[in-house]
Amino acid sequence: MSLSVFQRQLLGLHENALQARGGHRLQAPVWAALQCLTDAAFEAGFRLKIASAYRSYERQLAIWNAKLAGQRPVFDDDDQVVDLATLSDVECIRCVLRFSAMPGASRHHWGTDLDIFDAAAVDDDYRVQLSLAEVDAAGPFGPLHEWLDERIAVGESFGFYRPYDKDRGGVAAERWHLSYAPLAMPYEQASSAEVLRLAWLESEYGGLGAREVLDSQLESLFERFVLRVAEPPENALKYLPPA
Repeated sequence: MSLSVFQRQLLGLHENALQARGGHRLQAPVWAALQCLTDAAFEAGFRLKIASAYRSYERQLAIWNAKLAGQRPVFDDDDQVVDLATLSDVECIRCVLRFSAMPGASRHHWGTDLDIFDAAAVDDDYRVQLSLAEVDAAGPFGPLHEWLDERIAVGESFGFYRPYDKDRGGVAAERWHLSYAPLAMPYEQASSAEVLRLAWLESEYGGLGAREVLDSQLESLFERFVLRVAEPPENALKYLPPA
């Protein structure tokens, strides 16, 4: 069975639907809605910027393998580095999955999701960490996210919502991660462990770290770290960008 074009988009293996701006790539309707959100944020005193947008399968694979190999740090919920050498293979995978998706299972593959920050709250040379400390009430980006919470709650977020609005026992809460509901939902609904396995079989990008453990645990890991996300608000799901 070969992957369809839609499945390849789902898995971060097909990029024809994306438009590039300022070093980031998203689908065209997402750019239009994001401009509306950026303008509203500016009026409220924030300078909304993208930290990360589209991420290919190949890039997610590199991140995944580097974390499992100890070449990139893995953090716990207190922003402390985890010593993976002290953990079992399954425990290592679960630690990585708190903040990093399996290759092929990242919402960043779709061109609908992005991580954001407030550039007005930090110096130009500040290095954004996308950490929990940055987005809590006392962090530099806390005010932006409180403002966003209010916009999402009243249906004025231009189709954006937080899929990781709270900890559901899988991916940690990520206030910085926004998803454009009208386009993201078809991808979310099409995601499955079966399609993910097919991607790993057909991938041209080389070995996947901890592949045997992933295969043996995939159904439970997929339910916990992929499917446990927030339902989009109805007004976000039905948002139509201006013509």
